[in-house]
Amino acid sequence: MLGRSLVLILLIAILSIGGVVWLDYLNVIDAKTVLAPFYKYIPFAPGAGRTQPRTEPDELINLDAERLAIRLEALELRGMEMDIRQQDITSRFGEIEQMAQELETRQKALEEWENTLKAQVADAENKDRNVEQNAQYLTNMPPANAVAIIAALDDQDAIDILRKTEEIAQAQGAASMVSVWLSQMEPARAAELQRKMAGRPTSL
Repeated sequence: MLGRSLVLILLIAILSIGGVVWLDYLNVIDAKTVLAPFYKYIPFAPGAGRTQPRTEPDELINLDAERLAIRLEALELRGMEMDIRQQDITSRFGEIEQMAQELETRQKALEEWENTLKAQVADAENKDRNVEQNAQYLTNMPPANAVAIIAALDDQDAIDILRKTEEIAQAQGAASMVSVWLSQMEPARAAELQRKMAGRPTSL
């Protein structure tokens, strides 16, 4: 029984070692470090003289070059994207600048129009003050002198003075000199002024 047991144990050991050597040969496991001392005694062993595949330096260089190429390509794509964005920004800036110039031109036109209106209002106010002052001067003159001055004016200026004289008299509750002036004026001239005053209440 003892001998039979030893034989079985020896057979199990041989099969185990053979299995490990065969699996190492197939690169299923890496047992070369453990079996290396035995390989030198077994020249014909399947794993004798075999070593673990090593990575060549060129392969490492190629991997680094590939990684570098990928990074360079990514940088190039990002650079193209940045160029497109820059062109878009430049285009939008040009449009905004053009809009700003148009707004500035419109603003200047509005300012000029406003200044023109102010000037016209100022002229109208000055004219109204002058007409009022002349009407008061003529009211304080002898009627014959006032009629001579009014008759020498053009139709619009004469009508403006006659209207202003009426307004002042109504505001003061006094009698107007307009009827007196018209009665002493040449009939044709007086009729012409009255016709235009009736047909055009504010101006000729």
